Amino acid sequence: MKNKTGNETVKKRKPLNPNGYTIIILLIFLAVIATWVVPAGQYERVKDVATGREVVDPLSFKYIERSPVGLFDAVVAIPLGIKNMSGIIAFIFIVAGATAVVKSTGAIDAGLLALVEKFKGKDAPLLIVTIIICSLAGSLLGFAQEIIPFIPLGVAMALSLGYDRVVGFNIVRTSTWVGFAASTINPYVVTVAQEMAGLPIMSGLGYRTGVYVVFMAISTAYFLYYAKKVKEDPKNSVICNYESKEDQSQFKIQDIGPLTTRHKFILLIFSLGLIIAVYGIEGFGWGTNQMAAVLLIAGVVAGFAGGYKPDTIAKEFTTGMAGITSGALIAGFTGAIAIILANGKILDTIVYSLAQPLSQVSGVVTVIGMVLLYSVITFFIGSSAGRAAATLPILIPLSDILGITRQTTILAFILGGGITNMIWPNMIYVLSFADIPYGSWFKHIWKLTATLIVVACIAVSIAYFIGYGPF
Repeated sequence: MKNKTGNETVKKRKPLNPNGYTIIILLIFLAVIATWVVPAGQYERVKDVATGREVVDPLSFKYIERSPVGLFDAVVAIPLGIKNMSGIIAFIFIVAGATAVVKSTGAIDAGLLALVEKFKGKDAPLLIVTIIICSLAGSLLGFAQEIIPFIPLGVAMALSLGYDRVVGFNIVRTSTWVGFAASTINPYVVTVAQEMAGLPIMSGLGYRTGVYVVFMAISTAYFLYYAKKVKEDPKNSVICNYESKEDQSQFKIQDIGPLTTRHKFILLIFSLGLIIAVYGIEGFGWGTNQMAAVLLIAGVVAGFAGGYKPDTIAKEFTTGMAGITSGALIAGFTGAIAIILANGKILDTIVYSLAQPLSQVSGVVTVIGMVLLYSVITFFIGSSAGRAAATLPILIPLSDILGITRQTTILAFILGGGITNMIWPNMIYVLSFADIPYGSWFKHIWKLTATLIVVACIAVSIAYFIGYGPF
């Protein structure tokens, strides 16, 4: 194209940001094709006497008759996926509704404005503290979906400080992902895996803590560097050209005046709800159902404290749920992928095919291969417990044969299985809480993901050479 002076001009291309549902439907279609192309196979499942869990028999793999999934069955898998993910979907709706009630009182806006004013000119310490707290929630407590209520708050705080939504998402959700990837005592990952390996529970903590520190140092520097670039020039934001069609009011802080006593009381109620919910997860073994119940109670009580009548609370609650419908339901759509792969009997084939080459190489190459193996398998098997049951009975005997300590194998399981959670498309539903398109997110996060995978490979290599144990 030429301008008026006759010179060539280059038309700036908009970033490719397909709708999240478009991406998931494409992945569902690819999963269907895979069931027609990949041979069906299965391991026999046996009960582990030590843990009581059902695990695979590593020597039992066999190819079986194909069970390809048709297009109609693939569509049926979508409502089944929504049904299977109903717990998470209900959690998302309730948390969004309860948070909306509290926000509508003005307490959150007034509180964040007061916080921003207090840290005016000292953005970095506020960002760093938030990053550390959220990463510890992932590393120590195994927070994943549980951190969702804080995402809109982190985004609102970041916007009020002059950053973009990605910065807010990074300091809350991405930092939790990194902490989870470098789990130190996370009971859902460390305890489960060490039990299956016959290791003393929480053994090897010192080395894992060192890995966590390195992971967080790199990630924090990455987050702050991006934040600085965005603040210097908003055009540096990866979402600067993204034309959102979502309601942005949930992220905007309204200047409603000073923080009043009523606001403080409302924030106290909601904060107590969050504290009780977090403590319940660790202290009472609660899940998302109990956490959602506590936050629902806190939201309703906060509404009454704000002077609302029952009808007003109901209205604000349903408005909050309506605003997150797209993000909540896409979680169910992602569940369809696992159903299709399972019905097509190809999940075990994928695990077998990925694990077999590891037996043909040297020990240090094997542990690096384990990290890469888990980085891929995470896409197919999202649950940490599911990955452990499907793979550790295969890899632990292999590590014994190759002279690799079981603790090193578990470290590869932890690191490899956590890092790529940040980048696989099946986490799109979480991005919706900050209204970040997947294309822009991938552009932003792939370098950090690749860096952490390299660091993970170095960490397991060192663990191999030092005989990271006790065994």
